[in-house]
Amino acid sequence: MSKRLEGLQRWLIIINKLKESRTGVPTEELLGYVSRRMEERGFGAMNLRTLQRDFNDIESVFGIKITFDKKHYGYGIAAQDEHEWNRYEQLLLNFDLLNALAGDDTLASYVLPEHHRPLHSEWLFPLIGAIKRSHPVTFNYLLVRQDDKLETKKVNPHFLKESNQRWYLLAYEGDTLKTFGIDRIRNLQILDNEHFKRDTTIDIHSLFRDCYGIWDQTDIPVEDIELRYDALDGKFLKSVPLHHSQQVLADTPDEFRIALRLRITNDFVMELLSRSRSLEVIRPLHLRERVRQIYEDALKRNS
Repeated sequence: MSKRLEGLQRWLIIINKLKESRTGVPTEELLGYVSRRMEERGFGAMNLRTLQRDFNDIESVFGIKITFDKKHYGYGIAAQDEHEWNRYEQLLLNFDLLNALAGDDTLASYVLPEHHRPLHSEWLFPLIGAIKRSHPVTFNYLLVRQDDKLETKKVNPHFLKESNQRWYLLAYEGDTLKTFGIDRIRNLQILDNEHFKRDTTIDIHSLFRDCYGIWDQTDIPVEDIELRYDALDGKFLKSVPLHHSQQVLADTPDEFRIALRLRITNDFVMELLSRSRSLEVIRPLHLRERVRQIYEDALKRNS
């Protein structure tokens, strides 16, 4: 296994250990824990110097700052808001399993991963490097709605965002912040002899706070939404909420009812249809009518 993957596994172990602690983890305890977990994966024990270097790398890559709490005499993670933690959870989801599969061929005999690795995800690491070092990039971009025409782009990359098993690049093309699907990028080139000044004032969380997925269409109003499901679907929606604004209004053997507040984009409607077995749209009425029309058209096509 490459040194990169070995380091990523250590970061994951450190983050999960510190996240579970409420009072801070003493140095020797943390060193011992990480060493044991890495030895289980076939690696040797680590030392304090490596641990300190990992702290710096974790902050650089994930923005998670690890500090030493003198009061509790242990290491802990600096306070983060809920949106930050949601982002980290999504980034790290299934990460340990994927790394384990990469390091142990025998796991394939009893672990069955999904085969949904996005196309052209090899661009992710080069793009992370370009963002960190403020290098512009060029690429050919596939325009699906224009008969797969390729259009040449030169952009200043700022963020990577994951949505529904796809990765997207948020980058400035001229003065406009645009979104590019990673799976539609071809012939990526990092212009490492050029630099741009990255705009660090962008509130990336507010940019997507009122939308589902990647598309924040500001011409669509933010609306209050109320949905009803049966108790079975409710169990799934409690474990994986539709949106961070989700609030449970009723949770009984007869119904599971939730309220949300966001823009009703096409992506959101498609997500509603994915669990349409017991879905009932209570409000707004135009969303109820939109879902009804989709069902009616589908019934005609499949009758």
